[in-house]
Amino acid sequence: MKTRESGMPNEQMWDNFFDPDAILDQLNVCKLTGTIVDLGCGYGTFTIPAARKNSGTIYALDIEGEMIQAVQEKANEAGVKNVFPVQRDFMVEGIGLPDNSCEYVMLFNLLHAEEPLKILMEAMRVLVPGGKTGVIHWNYDPTTPRGPSLDIRPRPEQCQEWIMLAGFELIVPHLDFPPFHYGMVGQKP
Repeated sequence: MKTRESGMPNEQMWDNFFDPDAILDQLNVCKLTGTIVDLGCGYGTFTIPAARKNSGTIYALDIEGEMIQAVQEKANEAGVKNVFPVQRDFMVEGIGLPDNSCEYVMLFNLLHAEEPLKILMEAMRVLVPGGKTGVIHWNYDPTTPRGPSLDIRPRPEQCQEWIMLAGFELIVPHLDFPPFHYGMVGQKP
């Protein structure tokens, strides 16, 4: 099941919205040795940089087969061997990894989904104790060039609340990722 308003713009436009290396550093997705999951990996905007910054396995999940193919091609071109793209409807089927098996789950531009708490609880399930989830989303601002409509776009306070309701400790409550995004980090107790 696709999330609401989940269409992707063309890749060049999408890549101009982010500084993936800076965002990954601020969200503490670097120098990890365990399993990382990138939910809704899209073009691999964060997957490939995460693969370069970490020695653990990175599972890149997306419902779209063409996104999975694009990530595999980029991983091959970049020479990274720790990326495993998986076509999967994680909203319906879950992440597909065992309990307590992952060090980090990246939830980037996803919590406008119909059931954000369900996604966070699935992230909690697969994370090891002390594992983290990083969340980024579009600013709640009608002037952003993309992003879900404001009636379903979560505000930072909503994401913070959902993270805590899922059982995470909110260890980094707010980060600014100019010009269009914000982020935060939760940790499994």
